[in-house]
Amino acid sequence: MDQAAGSSQDAQSLPGCYRHPDRETGIRCTRCERPICPECMVSASVGFQCPDCVRSGSGTGHAPTASQPRTIAGGTIAADPRLLTKILLGINLAVFIAVRANSSLLNDLVLIGAWPPAPFVPTEGVAGGEWYRLLTSMFTHQEIWHIAFNMLSLWWLGGPLEAALGRARYLALYLVSGLAGSALAYLLTSPTTATLGASGAIFGLFGATGVLMRRLNYDLRPIIALLVINLIFTFNPGFNISWQAHIGGLVAGLVTGYAMVHAPRERRALIQYGTCALVLVVVVGMTLLRTAQLA
Repeated sequence: MDQAAGSSQDAQSLPGCYRHPDRETGIRCTRCERPICPECMVSASVGFQCPDCVRSGSGTGHAPTASQPRTIAGGTIAADPRLLTKILLGINLAVFIAVRANSSLLNDLVLIGAWPPAPFVPTEGVAGGEWYRLLTSMFTHQEIWHIAFNMLSLWWLGGPLEAALGRARYLALYLVSGLAGSALAYLLTSPTTATLGASGAIFGLFGATGVLMRRLNYDLRPIIALLVINLIFTFNPGFNISWQAHIGGLVAGLVTGYAMVHAPRERRALIQYGTCALVLVVVVGMTLLRTAQLA
């Protein structure tokens, strides 16, 4: 009994972590000798150091976030790896419901090059200064089958990609692919043809998924077969599908996805986001070229 009581007294005499006083610890920073709990320990060449010593440059250990687990692309692993995918699904569904409730809203969201057509000076459309249509058309659907197909593809492809890339990189990939699809559709289609849907972004996810599976040495046959089937539908004139948006998104997804998963660790963020910026420069260039042609 006396021995047990003595052990309890010794345990209570341990100091608390300097950042979390309620957590007792027997470990101290090798630099400042302040008590630190396991959450605050930063591995150093000898022992452990506290985050303050590391941030101030007085230590030789890694940054406090260096020990956090990372995705293959360098993103932070989140508690909910599908959060952004759910948000994107919600935005698409909300816009679809709004369009079904007010059909006139569709005219303000779809991608259209110029209206009225030549020889009149365009007052509506991208050529009329409504560049926002390149983005809003990515979240706009009119037919139930269209949004159903795109949202199923988004859930099937987007969730694993978000988990593999991290939220910021995944969102960048989605937006860049969608905008590239919109820009190519604007460049190559008739200026009075309205296009809409998330298909450009979805095909970008197809491209990035193929690159990721190749990087992980997975069997590519399922994704290739699914992509071939989608391309057959894309170029079937009976379905009236904007192949330009699909191809633009696919190419952007391949390029951006390759940069995401193959960038060297020491220059990872620079190459990843630099590639996104270059793709956006191409998007702006195509948009300016087409606008000059129509104006």
